[in-house]
Amino acid sequence: MKFLQYAKVIFFILSCVVLSFILPIIFIFAYNEYEVLPSFLIPMIPTLLITLVLVFTTKNYSFKLSTRGGICLVAFAWILTCLLGALPFFISGAIQGFSNCVFESTSGFTTTGATILNEIEGLPKSILIWRAQTHWLGGMGIIVLAVALFPLLGIGGFTLIKSETTGPDKGKITPKIAETAKALWYIYASLTLIQILALLLAGMNLTDAISHSFSTLGTGGFSTKNASIGTYNSSTINYICTVFMFLAAINFSLYIRMFQGHPEDTIKNSEFRAFIKIFFTCAVLLGIAIIPKYGVFKAFEHSFFQVASVMSTTGFSSVNYNTWPEIAKFILLFLFLIGGCSGSTAGGIKVVRWVILKKQAGNEMKRVLYPHGVFSIQLNRQPGRMDVVYSVAGFIFLYLFLVVLTSCIAVLAGANVFSSIVTGLTLVGNIGAGFDMIAPDKSFLFFADWAKYFFSFSMIAGRLELYTMLIMFNKNYWRK
Repeated sequence: MKFLQYAKVIFFILSCVVLSFILPIIFIFAYNEYEVLPSFLIPMIPTLLITLVLVFTTKNYSFKLSTRGGICLVAFAWILTCLLGALPFFISGAIQGFSNCVFESTSGFTTTGATILNEIEGLPKSILIWRAQTHWLGGMGIIVLAVALFPLLGIGGFTLIKSETTGPDKGKITPKIAETAKALWYIYASLTLIQILALLLAGMNLTDAISHSFSTLGTGGFSTKNASIGTYNSSTINYICTVFMFLAAINFSLYIRMFQGHPEDTIKNSEFRAFIKIFFTCAVLLGIAIIPKYGVFKAFEHSFFQVASVMSTTGFSSVNYNTWPEIAKFILLFLFLIGGCSGSTAGGIKVVRWVILKKQAGNEMKRVLYPHGVFSIQLNRQPGRMDVVYSVAGFIFLYLFLVVLTSCIAVLAGANVFSSIVTGLTLVGNIGAGFDMIAPDKSFLFFADWAKYFFSFSMIAGRLELYTMLIMFNKNYWRK
């Protein structure tokens, strides 16, 4: 019976995913793409039927989720979601080869934005919408979406939320975790709707506006165009995307606190203040570096856009930055190691972890001068816990270890050393942007199938902040 309870939760999560097929199905009818319809119905109908059977079979049994069980459930839910999301690509024939479909789906749900497609614009509109929608679902988190609906099943979801959300310190924003999940999705959906309207006013058609808004707020980077946002050659569109990529990279709990009447929390937030400083410093330096190529105004338009794209780990490109001066590419590569804020839809190591390490490094210098002194870090103008420092140090070790391992796989699969390092950074950090062999005008198609499966694992591990996936390989996890 316990197995059936776990299966019920996983299939409930998968049902949330297949119900979102309704949007691409609408586009199928709008654009007369009826040949694509079975690609969505074939995975949709069995998933919903199995979910209904499991819900009714287990409705009279109570279910308490342990920490160990929650970790396992989240890991398998994400793996199965990525496999399920690959089926419309595979069944429709829009993407050839199951490994390519799995890679594209995983890149979508983990909001990485790396693609195996060299030709995008010829795909059916419904497939393009689904491709971007994977970003939107994965950005805020499929578990967060499901937890918002868990009261229907009588299940608490705090254990699951902790396993999926980002950042070293996780807690409830509101007393009930389901209410927190709903609040996050309300803000997320509202920002998405605002951007869709803004892009429509800027001249995009409806399909492109929806797709790029999904990709922006989900910080994924899939575009409906081969040349990404650069296709439009529009300053207005560039600025709109820059603003919303910036907003998506901020901790969403700060938005909730603002609506609760506590805007001062944003000013006090150590991570937010550091994020602002890094963002504007790097955008200005990058703009100066590319002034000879574009002139002053265009240089800063592209610099702010690209810094927002990399820090939010969206991966959009307004131009092919692989042709920029080396110092400009170095600034962007530096940002690969930063990422956005914790509690945002952005990937990467997260700004707060670097803030914590910087403060701890300052304390260590003080300790050299004053060996008997007692020092603590200050976060959000409050004393920080020492165990958070240990947690951050352990996370960054595992993060860099997985980056190195993924880079080694990329080398073995045929990439040169620089491209392999960038591959490791972009996949584990869910960044999507790249240089050299994986530059904006190239794709991951040349990698071997076996490498794409490993890359898919790396992307999921990065999206779930490593521990949820890597702990499965720890022998202590399997001991009773």
